[in-house]
Amino acid sequence: MNKLILEYVYDHEVAHPDRIYLTQPLGGGKVADFTWAQMLDQSRRMAAHLQSRGLPPGARVALLTKNCAHFVMAELAIWMAGCTTVAIFPTETAETIGYVLGHSEASLLFVGKLDTWEQQRPGVPAGLPCIALPLAPKTGFDTWDAIVARTPPLAGRPQRAADDLAMLIYTSGSTGRPKGVIVNFESISRAGEGFARYLRECLGREREGRVLSYLPLAHSMERSTGEAATLIDGNTRMFFAESLDTFLQDLQRTRPTTFTSVPRLWVKFQQGVFAKMPPAKLDRLLKIPLLGRIVAKKVLKGLGLDEVVMAFSGSAPLPPELIRWYGRLGLPLYEGYGMTEDNSYSHLSDAKHSEPGYVGVALPGVQVRLSPEGEILIKSPGQFSGYYKQPELTAESFTDDGFFRTGDRGELRPDGMLRITGRTKELFKTAKGKYVAPAPIESKLLAHPMLELAMVSGVGRQAAYALVVLAESIRPRLQDAAVRSDVEQQLGALLKQVNADLADYEQLRMIVVAKEPWSIENGCLTPTMKIKRARIETAAEPMLERWYAQAGTVVWA
Repeated sequence: MNKLILEYVYDHEVAHPDRIYLTQPLGGGKVADFTWAQMLDQSRRMAAHLQSRGLPPGARVALLTKNCAHFVMAELAIWMAGCTTVAIFPTETAETIGYVLGHSEASLLFVGKLDTWEQQRPGVPAGLPCIALPLAPKTGFDTWDAIVARTPPLAGRPQRAADDLAMLIYTSGSTGRPKGVIVNFESISRAGEGFARYLRECLGREREGRVLSYLPLAHSMERSTGEAATLIDGNTRMFFAESLDTFLQDLQRTRPTTFTSVPRLWVKFQQGVFAKMPPAKLDRLLKIPLLGRIVAKKVLKGLGLDEVVMAFSGSAPLPPELIRWYGRLGLPLYEGYGMTEDNSYSHLSDAKHSEPGYVGVALPGVQVRLSPEGEILIKSPGQFSGYYKQPELTAESFTDDGFFRTGDRGELRPDGMLRITGRTKELFKTAKGKYVAPAPIESKLLAHPMLELAMVSGVGRQAAYALVVLAESIRPRLQDAAVRSDVEQQLGALLKQVNADLADYEQLRMIVVAKEPWSIENGCLTPTMKIKRARIETAAEPMLERWYAQAGTVVWA
């Protein structure tokens, strides 16, 4: 009871020092393995160095790096030294990096594996002490390896109190500037425990687990379900992805036993399969009893997912048809629901509580209810302590009896199954005067394998519209008139199909095909691959009159 995350780590260091915990790709097929003893030795040495710098208790120490073994080592060092972690998304702009470092009052920055360091570097304030992690670009900073080589390790079992600040997690900024979410050791420990317990239930007590860490560790979901859960579990090995180009090879190398992703990647996996085998042909083969099982196993093996016991999706709704498609391959795909403010510890589906369109039931210790307006209210063991330097927003975000106002609308069945029906702030009115919830309509659109991303909008217009991004496999072939005509026909049919299930005031006037794909780099997606709705709507505004004036139901932006 009340055991904190560092206590688990120290116990694993003693109980199985030679067990491999972290596997880091180095390029060219080479990897570096780190046992619990090796990891803690490096973390202890860096913790001693941080203490030698005279940082005050709770000092914020920032991390700007892609996922890597030394992210985990650095976080442990920060905690053992009595400090607080501030992780920054590795794709952030210099402006946002500067804002987070300034707002958090960071005392030091670890710079690690990055793709665009030269563009990001201007965001680091002059005079801020920096340390370069292994795999970092050339920086001129003192290096992790040099520091740990010359510094004796911090001894013993340095403790942190339950209400000590463990980390500030800055949200991905889908609705404006990122907010600093205050996470103490009690909340991250309880969330990590819950996910570790779930992991063991999936795998069995003695079986070694394997996970691939590739979703940003700066984000709550990967921090809780990946890092915290495996630090507490002690019998799950964490692999890291080398790059986007090697992602399938990284999956093949890892052969994960549990796998967590976001809707966009589950769609891209499916589209990758369809690029090799047309959907109709695959569907026919899967219907043949014996051959179907062989084909399904081969497809999953090609994705590196053939040893996955349970797969999960979070961050945004998953089209029910996509869940059923993976189920036909023999991959149980379950949706979950959580947010930074509860360390992602809220709701999860499992074999007993799973239905497409629902995010499962409340995890142990979680309380949930709906407000009279239908807003989901949550009280979780992983609940945050408030927003950093924003007491008014903190006060507004809780009910009088301590439930967090999620901003999500939902439906709660008597058996505890929760359905998300949209964001309260995303609701909009058309000229017909009734509110439209975009998320359910977007989910219907994304069930079509031709589409990669979709956004429904139409504030004040006579009817809503959908702006979509076509699948990566289709985009290069649009110069072919026959392909373009086929896309138009399929999108027209999709529009009729979707509208048939919608109320009159919700129906879409048209589907608009985006000229360019949305990405993190062009500012249309957050680092966790959610759409930046306001950004996309603002960019589309000058074209709306022309789009609505066209006669057809499929428009090319």
